Amino acid sequence: MKRLLIAATLLFSAVASAQKAHDPSDQLRKVLPASVADHVLATIADARAHSLPAQALEQQALRLSRNGTKPAMIQKSVDRSANDMKNAKGALEKAGHKPASDEIVAGGALIGRGVDGAQVSALAKSAPSGRSLAVPMYVIGTLMDRGMESDAALAKVSARLAQKATDSQLTSETNATASAHRPATANQAGGLAHRPVSPPVGMRPATTGRPTTPGRRG
Repeated sequence: MKRLLIAATLLFSAVASAQKAHDPSDQLRKVLPASVADHVLATIADARAHSLPAQALEQQALRLSRNGTKPAMIQKSVDRSANDMKNAKGALEKAGHKPASDEIVAGGALIGRGVDGAQVSALAKSAPSGRSLAVPMYVIGTLMDRGMESDAALAKVSARLAQKATDSQLTSETNATASAHRPATANQAGGLAHRPVSPPVGMRPATTGRPTTPGRRG
């Protein structure tokens, strides 16, 4: 019941600790063509200049490279992720919420799934003062990945935030719902969508090659 919370907590911790990591230049130049590496490094530098969690972009580029993604697609994915995080940060700040790095990453992931900035702002405005939105936004994304429309997922989590549900309660309820509707084939080929969803390493805001989900932009 706590797998989603544990996974999200580890993920957000990784994002936070990554801010103290070494200069990404050497690693990225080893795995990417020079022109792509230059572009990705410039995007990372720009993200850092705008107080975005730039290390999430580095990890995304390295992960995609390890997965065999074409360099041009890595460049496009990193650009999109940086833009999504910038929009998420702006949306959260517009609501009067000062976002932490994990919230910017989670918000960027939501925007990458098709949730617009106004919806992110509305979520922040409706949440109790001082409430971290990292796990709630991750839960919304998880519900969307499991087939729920974005509006319904936002409304569901917003309602629970208004009731002051904890991160543990949100994640436990999400896993319980998934377990209750999981068919006998859930752990077999073709039933993977019913497994508890584990967040991707590095909280990629957006990646290439992911299945289309409700609310995702084309």
